[in-house]
Amino acid sequence: MEDSAIVDLYWQRSDRAISETEKKYGAYCHRLAYSICGSEQDAEECVNDTWLRAWNAMPTERPRILSAFLGCLTRNAAIGRYREKHRRKRGGGETALALDELSECLSDGTDLEDEIQKKELARLIGTFAAELKETERLVFTARYYYLTPVKQIAACLGLSESKVKSMLFRLRGRLRGQLEKEGWL
Repeated sequence: MEDSAIVDLYWQRSDRAISETEKKYGAYCHRLAYSICGSEQDAEECVNDTWLRAWNAMPTERPRILSAFLGCLTRNAAIGRYREKHRRKRGGGETALALDELSECLSDGTDLEDEIQKKELARLIGTFAAELKETERLVFTARYYYLTPVKQIAACLGLSESKVKSMLFRLRGRLRGQLEKEGWL
């Protein structure tokens, strides 16, 4: 079924919308949630949360790219679940490590809870990623969006782990420079 037809089902408040979404995007959302949570049970919970959040959000939003919309909902649910489970365990897994790596690019004084600032920061990071060379963009998004371990990124792209680590280090430096230029730091 086409994405526009699925969105129409949500707008019509048809129960079929969830089953069609599950058929088309269930595996994608599950892989994304599992890569962050590392647990089948947590991934299933996150995917179920995604369907509920999509159901609640659709009457006011009509996403242009349904896969990106669902991916964002899933990612947010998975990160929330991960943080909830690991609140007292800092640095124990890939998610905490990746988020800690990126935290050096953000100013401690910035109030990121404000929605406008969040959206602007997301736009800046998206623009930064879009301007990267293909390999750099793949490494950056794999690490900081999908939270993929460095070892796995290296294996998938046929690079050494040290090459991936140094590329990430340089990319964080360039991102920091871009954020400073835009007045975020």
